[in-house]
Amino acid sequence: MVDLKEKLIADFRTREAAMNGEAQTPLHQSRQKALSRFEELGFPTPKNEEWKYSNVRNLTNQDFDLSGSHAVSAADIDNIKIPNLTGNVLYFINGKYEAGLSSIVSPASQVTIQPLQEALLAKPELVSTYFGMLADTQSEAFSALNSAFAGDGVFIHVPKGKVVEEPIVLYFINDARSGNVGAQPRNLFVIEPNAQVQLTETFLTLGESSAFTNALTEIHVAQDAHVQYYKVQNDSDATYHVGTTQVRMSDNSHFYAATVSLNGGFIRNNLNIALDGEHCDAHMYGLYFPDGKQHIDNHTVADHRKPNSESNELYKGVLRGQSTGVFNGKIFVREDAQKTNAFQSCKNVVLSPQATMNTKPQLEIWADDVKCSHGTTTGQLDDEALFYLRSRGISKAEAMSLLMFAFCEDVITQIKIEPIREYLEEIIAEKLK
Repeated sequence: MVDLKEKLIADFRTREAAMNGEAQTPLHQSRQKALSRFEELGFPTPKNEEWKYSNVRNLTNQDFDLSGSHAVSAADIDNIKIPNLTGNVLYFINGKYEAGLSSIVSPASQVTIQPLQEALLAKPELVSTYFGMLADTQSEAFSALNSAFAGDGVFIHVPKGKVVEEPIVLYFINDARSGNVGAQPRNLFVIEPNAQVQLTETFLTLGESSAFTNALTEIHVAQDAHVQYYKVQNDSDATYHVGTTQVRMSDNSHFYAATVSLNGGFIRNNLNIALDGEHCDAHMYGLYFPDGKQHIDNHTVADHRKPNSESNELYKGVLRGQSTGVFNGKIFVREDAQKTNAFQSCKNVVLSPQATMNTKPQLEIWADDVKCSHGTTTGQLDDEALFYLRSRGISKAEAMSLLMFAFCEDVITQIKIEPIREYLEEIIAEKLK
């Protein structure tokens, strides 16, 4: 039986010189520290409260090829990419950037888009200022592991006052047609004051072998900046995905996120937002569709650190088969964060008696002049609404499909990039038939 932890540590030792060079640079030292911390932490178990409902044992007993080799062609990509979605489109196959498949159309005056390894050489001071600032490598094993191997991914920098007119679309594709593969993309987005950008991360898999993705994205949203961030997951049943997005917001900034999990064997999404300025505005939307024996876990944090800010969160799930869903949403309101408005809601429909939904909303408040609420519901379809539709001559199957699609629309309509919204609507409608 494979011990993935020991395999990864040995792989780091083998690749260390190639990743860092011979010199003991600050990045080299940070990677070594991250690996040491991963050695101490090990992979989380259900004894860890944050992983109580998500067991990664089946992941840690497998071996994965992390070399990045693949046989993906442009034709393969055409069959799985989001139709009609244009803009700055970058492809990462088994974690490696593919320049020949990618297209950057926005002018350099609007935005810098570079593979992270190139940015580390071209803009070392800028990258080192922000790199690793938000990642929690002390208590999060997967973040520590990603930080140890950091190098493959993208650096995006939007200068002060610039509006990126075309969306930035990142495809992370696993080519698991010839065996188990793994990737650890590391992304760093720096959005300067009064800048605007739309960002999309899409995760897809080719083939039936196991694929392991451990992704970490850091997003710095400066004063008066506006960011839209979308994450779309349409993986295979043999996929293990652990994705962490760390966001820090400054005064008067706006951050808008939507995470849609259509397919995937094991998915853990961590979205952590620090509202570290006054008059920040953060929105979080989520939609998930576990079926069969799939497991989808969403952990979110809205950490209000300064006064006069607002967060709004809505997550919805549709569970079928023997699937499992998890939602753990935390709201923190610090002592200095007076005049905070924070709202959280998680609603789930369970369509199978074998499906399980675990929810844990958390609200911790140290300030006294705030408006906060949180809540969660899990149940079945509304019998009265179903009866009403059937009384109008609609079949039971079609009536159920209509009700479920309406249930999902609250989230789908929040996606502001039309090709993504249409792509999701088509897949969801097919899943709900």
